[in-house]
Amino acid sequence: MKILLVEDDTETAGFVRRGLTEAGHVVDHAADGADGLHLAMAESYDVLVVDRMLPRLDGLALVRALRAAGQRTPVLFLTARTGVGDRVEGLEAGADDYLGKPFAFAELAARLNALARRPPMAAEATILKVGDLEMDLLKRQVTRAGRRIDLQPREFRLLEYLMRREGQVVTRTMLLEGVWDFHFDPKTSVVETHVSRLRGKLGGDEAGPLIHTMRGAGYVIRAGD
Repeated sequence: MKILLVEDDTETAGFVRRGLTEAGHVVDHAADGADGLHLAMAESYDVLVVDRMLPRLDGLALVRALRAAGQRTPVLFLTARTGVGDRVEGLEAGADDYLGKPFAFAELAARLNALARRPPMAAEATILKVGDLEMDLLKRQVTRAGRRIDLQPREFRLLEYLMRREGQVVTRTMLLEGVWDFHFDPKTSVVETHVSRLRGKLGGDEAGPLIHTMRGAGYVIRAGD
C-alpha cells in the first residue's frame, strides 16, 4: 500500500513509518496539516493516517477539506483524543476509522489493511433525472424539458426524496419522517398540500404527470403513464 502519514510528533511518526515500511508499505510523511492536505490532493494514496491535533491545519479541517473536494481515500484518525464525542466528531468529519493513542502497532496495521480492502466509494450523484425532469443538487435547480421550475426549500426536499426513490411507492409516513422530520402524525394535510402544489409546478403537458397517487399506499414518481 501507499500510505500518507500526517503526524507532528516525531517519535510517533518515526515508529509508525518504520513499522509500516518494514511491513512492505510505501509511506510518505507530513509533519503538519497544511502539508498533509497538499500531499493528499496531489498524490494518490491507498490510505491516510491522520492525527487530530496538527499545526497549521488540524486533522478535522484536513479531512473535511478532502471530502469537500470529492476525495474518497480512506482516512484513519490516530489520536490521543479518544472520548466518545471526539470519535463521533471525527467520523462525522469524514474519517473511516478511529484509533486512540497509545496503540498497538498490530492493531493499526490490521485496521489499515481492512480499510484498503474496502471497495472504493462511488461518488454521490449530483444530478437526479426522472424522464424529462432534472434536479441539480449542487446548483439547487430543477428543470423540466429545459424549463426552469422555482421551488420552495420544502418542495425541493420533497421532490428530491421522491426522485431518489424513482419507481418506488413512498408512503405518507415515510414523507413525514424523511421530508418534515416528523416521527408522529400531525393530523394535518401537510403532505397532500405540498404534493398537490408540487404537481402543479411540475406540470403535465404532453409528457404527462410524473407524481402518481397509489390509492391507499402513497405516491410514486416515474415517467410515463
